[in-house]
Amino acid sequence: QLRLVESGGGLVQPGGSLRLSCAASGFTLDSYGIGWFRQAPGKEREGVACISGSRGRTTYAASVKGRFSISRDNAKNTVYLQMTTLKPEDTAVYYCAPHCGSGAYYPPEFGSWGQGTQVTVSS
Repeated sequence: QLRLVESGGGLVQPGGSLRLSCAASGFTLDSYGIGWFRQAPGKEREGVACISGSRGRTTYAASVKGRFSISRDNAKNTVYLQMTTLKPEDTAVYYCAPHCGSGAYYPPEFGSWGQGTQVTVSS
């Protein structure tokens, strides 16, 4: 079964940091581009960061560039999202997916979006 599971969210004060994890099973992560997405209440799911499959090239949304960092540990078959200097507007449910395209799309061979992990930035 092809599956991705997110973890690592929580409550953090503005300016704080968190590291999210995206663990894969049933396939190897470096065969796919892996994207982190987020969805805030009342808003559409948006792409935050992406790491390509072959060369590990990274791209970021303008809103998080310089604050977030995406990385991959092939030995653990896990992709991470290191988030620093967090802001209240980063509050959202964060998801990972085996693609770096639209937040409305999820490859059918992987089923559907997971539960995500809640990140709340508040004092």
